[in-house]
Amino acid sequence: MSEERSLFVFTQDLRLQDNLALNALLVDILASESQRKTELPVAFAYVFDERWFKSIRYQQQSMGQHKLAFLLQSLADLQQQLESLGHKLHLCIGDPVTVISDLVQQNSIKTLGYSKQVGWDERQIWQQVAKRQPQLRLISEWNNGLFNQQQITPYVNAMTSFSQFRRKVEKTGLSVEQPCNTFNGISTQSLSLVSGAVTDLSQFQATKSALFSGGEQAAQQHVSHYFSKSYPSEYKQTRNELDGIENSTKFSPFLAMGNISARQIWAQLKQYEQIHGANDSTYWIGFELLWREYFHWLALQHGTQLYRFKGQAAKPPLTSFFPERFSKWCLGSTPYPLVNACMKQLNGTGYISNRGRQIVASCLVNELGVDWRFGAAYFEQQLIDYDVASNWGNWQYIAGVGVDPRGGRHFNIEKQTQQYDPNGDFIAHWCSSPNDCSLDKTLLDSVNIDDWPIDCEPIDSKLIDSKPIDSKLIKHRPIEDVLVDKKSHSKSKLNKRDFLHE
Repeated sequence: MSEERSLFVFTQDLRLQDNLALNALLVDILASESQRKTELPVAFAYVFDERWFKSIRYQQQSMGQHKLAFLLQSLADLQQQLESLGHKLHLCIGDPVTVISDLVQQNSIKTLGYSKQVGWDERQIWQQVAKRQPQLRLISEWNNGLFNQQQITPYVNAMTSFSQFRRKVEKTGLSVEQPCNTFNGISTQSLSLVSGAVTDLSQFQATKSALFSGGEQAAQQHVSHYFSKSYPSEYKQTRNELDGIENSTKFSPFLAMGNISARQIWAQLKQYEQIHGANDSTYWIGFELLWREYFHWLALQHGTQLYRFKGQAAKPPLTSFFPERFSKWCLGSTPYPLVNACMKQLNGTGYISNRGRQIVASCLVNELGVDWRFGAAYFEQQLIDYDVASNWGNWQYIAGVGVDPRGGRHFNIEKQTQQYDPNGDFIAHWCSSPNDCSLDKTLLDSVNIDDWPIDCEPIDSKLIDSKPIDSKLIKHRPIEDVLVDKKSHSKSKLNKRDFLHE
């Protein structure tokens, strides 16, 4: 088959507008069409990674119910937009490397476009695809940040702290390019794909979040509505509130799924400032976008260190894994009512405020002494706005194993409660009763350090037969059976991140 066939695989860029990677592929197709004097076929696909639905990352799935619902809404919106242009969104499920390689081979794809990503696992996928398909021409672009790699290269040495990075970016006046107009006058022929891994949206069921609806059109409506009000001029005063849809921008879910780009938001922010004037609050919205940008390039720079127990630190933190404590933290059943209310909000909606995230993360690490990676993995599962770089970077920041030279962050939960929920309204809203969000600290652990039940009655030594036991009568179990019960033990498939500790 001699015709040039192209494929674009969507990932965390579920939009058509200002999609630099998609635009680069379409421009490439346009150049080929002008030479061949004919429209060339292009197909669009999205792959559900089968590993998302398995509890293989610190006992958690990557795809929780709220995040899945938001993803399905985003895909439905994208599917509708592509259909209006005469195209189809092909949905597949399986191992991404295998699925994409099969799509290329079975459909004689010559050129494939995709968005570059900063996550370690995500980058490995595309490296493996390139390795399996050496004849395939790949077109990719950085698509979800304010800057591209060429712009950011001179700032690599400033990654030692966010403050240094921010000051250097602001001092040099690094400019954010205007959003591009994808599909601008480019006409392509639709291509139907053959695949053994085809699925459709009806195969998935998920509980919809009460707060957000996913999709590019929903994102555009939300951002336009936000900037049509006075919210941006008041952002700095309200951003730390624990609840309230207007108290923070709520851009993060749409950014995380790629329903809208950071450049589009930046452009609307600057337009708002031109009309209504700039102040500390509008500056702070840009400040938060720069934080996100910093974490993205930091993740790319540090690779697997983003997931290591000791991160960037010289020594690992003095924490461990306590299953019971971690479970109670996840369920919102700790001795700390504010933490419990935040966790119940997270479980019920797939979202908690930035302030709430810092409080519950500090609690898990500092009050409960639990390995920070389990908390990061739980956030990855539950959060609608999960972003690999921001999530794992912020958890390292709290645990004191990030690049920040000042160490970790330990929040005084009582003080945070008095400051951000002085009347107890937030706690009352998320707890069905006062007892629902309160646990006696003595009940935090049901077993002691030796794994004995704490509430056991002491054994009366008088009831114990003092007669010596003949050691010859003891039947010893082979040590290898103690270490591994061969009948019941089976190796679980763990993600590479689970072993990235020292």
